[in-house]
Amino acid sequence: MLNINELLNFVNAELKEISFDQEPVKLYEPIKYSLDMGGKRIRPILCLMATQLFNGDVKNSLPPALALEVFHNFTLLHDDIMDNADVRRNQPAVHKKWNANTAILSGDAMLIKAYQFLSDCEDSVLPEIFALFNELAIGVCEGQQYDMDFEIRRDVTTNEYLEMIRLKTAILLAGSLKVGAILANAPKEDANNIYNFGLNIGLAFQLQDDYLDCFGDIKTFGKKIGGDIIANKKTFLLLSAWAKADKDETQELNKWISAEEFDADKKITAVKNLYTKLKVDELSKQKMEEYYSKAMDSLSNIDIHNNAKQELISFAKNLMHRSN
Repeated sequence: MLNINELLNFVNAELKEISFDQEPVKLYEPIKYSLDMGGKRIRPILCLMATQLFNGDVKNSLPPALALEVFHNFTLLHDDIMDNADVRRNQPAVHKKWNANTAILSGDAMLIKAYQFLSDCEDSVLPEIFALFNELAIGVCEGQQYDMDFEIRRDVTTNEYLEMIRLKTAILLAGSLKVGAILANAPKEDANNIYNFGLNIGLAFQLQDDYLDCFGDIKTFGKKIGGDIIANKKTFLLLSAWAKADKDETQELNKWISAEEFDADKKITAVKNLYTKLKVDELSKQKMEEYYSKAMDSLSNIDIHNNAKQELISFAKNLMHRSN
C-alpha cells in the first residue's frame, strides 16, 4: 500500500509522462505549463486512496485519477479569467502569460483530455464512471455560476454560500473518492459513504480556506492575508457578519465594502476586528468541526480496518490542522 506522500510522487511522475510536445504549440504549451505548476494533487490522491481502501489496484485507477486532476486544472484556467486573477501558485496565470483566448482554448482542450483519460477505465464500470464524472463536471459549473451571481447580490445567505461551495469544491473531492471506490468494486453503500466523507471534508476544507485567508499566518499561508476582504468576497465570514451585525456594525461593515478608495491594510484590520467582535471566526470554526464530524461518521460506517483507512483519517486530520 502507498501512503499519501508516495501517492503524490506517483501522480506527479505520471503527469510528467504525459507528452504535450505537439502542434499547435500554443494550444498544448499552456496545458503543460499549468500541470507543471504543481499543486497538492488532492483529487487524484483521494481517488487512489479510495481504491486502496477497498483493496483495489491503484494502477487501474490511475487514468481516471489523472482525468480528475486535468479536469480540476482546466477549471482553474477558466476561473482565473473570470476572476481576472494575475497569479496562480506564485506564477503568472495562463491568461496573463499568454492571453485570455489561449487560456480558454487550452482549457477546452484539457477538458477533452480529461475525458480521454477517463475512457481508459475498464468497460464494465465505464458507464457508471462517465455518469458520475458528468454529474461532477456540471455541478462544478453550477457552483461557479452561483459564485459569479453572488458578486452582484447583497442578499446572499450562508445556506446559499454553503450550497455554492458544495458544488464548486466539495463534490469533486467527494466524486474523486467515489470513482476510486467504484473502480475497486466497492459495495454501493460503501461507495456512497466514501462520497459523503469527501463531501463533508470538502465543505470543511473550503470553510477553512476562507478562514485562513483572513486569520492565517502569512508565513505559512503562502499568500497575502486578507485577499477575500479586499475583493469583498462573499465568504461564510462576511455573510455571517452581515447576519449578526447590529445597525452600527452593519453601517461600519458596509462602509468598507462600498469604499472605492481605501488603505488595504486598514480595511483588512477593520473588517477582521468586526469579525472577531461578532465572533464569526468562532462560528466558522464550529461549522468546520460540524462538517469534519459528519465526514468521520461516514468513514466509520465503512466496516473496513486497514492502513488505507488510517491514511484517510490522517488526511482528514491534517486538512483540519493545515496552515496553507
